[in-house]
Amino acid sequence: MKLAARAQSLPGDAGQWGQGGPLWQRVPKRDADGHPYNDFMMFAARLNQRPAHEQESVMLLVRGVLARYADRVVFAELNLKINVLWVSLENRPGLMSEVVAALRVQVPEFHLVGHNPHAGT
Repeated sequence: MKLAARAQSLPGDAGQWGQGGPLWQRVPKRDADGHPYNDFMMFAARLNQRPAHEQESVMLLVRGVLARYADRVVFAELNLKINVLWVSLENRPGLMSEVVAALRVQVPEFHLVGHNPHAGT
């Protein structure tokens, strides 16, 4: 089960469930001015093995966090098949750390996989 979202439709919104193509084809890479977006990936071990109501609770928590950054988050996908949350957001100093910390407060089982702090420079 995958969930893709844009700033106008965050995780948990009706009508956003479905399978898409490869992530590299769907994730926006640059804004209208040509500036690159930042991306990060978080992993939650065995999230897909939890009962459906627990998975839905996690999705609602993620949606709540991302809704606070709706003007900065340009893409989000929770892939339960591989237990990964992918988020693309505007390239602003400290924004990635802030969003990751907010997600970890709400869903502590999410762990940052990694990022390249020099990407886009």
